[in-house]
Amino acid sequence: MTRDPRLSLNSRQQELLEWVQRDGFVTVDDLASHFAVTPQTIRRDVNWLADMNLLRRYHGGASLPTSSENVSYAARQRMFHDEKRRIAALAASHIPDQASLFINLGTTTEEVARALNRHRGLRVVTNNLNVASLMSGYPDCEVLITGGIVRPWDKGIVGELAIDFIRQFKVDFAIIGTSGIETDGTLRDFDTREVRVAEAIISHARTIFLVADHSKFGRPALVRQGHLEQIDALFTDAAPPADMREALEAAGTQLHVAPETARVEANLK
Repeated sequence: MTRDPRLSLNSRQQELLEWVQRDGFVTVDDLASHFAVTPQTIRRDVNWLADMNLLRRYHGGASLPTSSENVSYAARQRMFHDEKRRIAALAASHIPDQASLFINLGTTTEEVARALNRHRGLRVVTNNLNVASLMSGYPDCEVLITGGIVRPWDKGIVGELAIDFIRQFKVDFAIIGTSGIETDGTLRDFDTREVRVAEAIISHARTIFLVADHSKFGRPALVRQGHLEQIDALFTDAAPPADMREALEAAGTQLHVAPETARVEANLK
């Protein structure tokens, strides 16, 4: 009989695991402060728990290892926030004034919406009420919202009404996110209804920009969203693994890595 690995955890490791299970993600710094130990001690705990497949280690934190349930929206807002802002600034710099856009669900796409605040003449179609709330206040920016079912946890709109609305348009650019990118270039997400809306967005945009931080590389998720062959450019914060770079090259997808320190101007003038 296989011994449950959780039986060998000390009290700190057990509480750490319960924290991740409750919030979906937690940072090393928060854990070190909470337990009054060094970040090195927490990293050893995280590595030990990851080796037992009880959680998934990330640079700066840890999350659940599951492929069937996403990290909570509140936790995702905290995860890799600086990286997402850098990705968003870089992606926004490739969007000209007077462009038409789809912007779908996700905390990184919401950062792109923030980074577009100095653009002029944008026409935005979105199924994300957070994006609509942000961009409706921008000067000379028209925002159209899809119909459909509103998810309470992230204000995302899904369902057939959203898909039917999106199919009425053909926009210049689509800004989309994803939950995971496999090494062969497959894109994955957790919610079938969200994926169906994303598929409609991809089909009705002339240029597709995928924005995803490095934690999405190789991350497991249940539902197939598409493939890098459908993506014109990937904007991220770190170089992907070698096999994923090969998949990008084979797909003809441009790779844009946001600089770590240099500030990227978030609009073209």
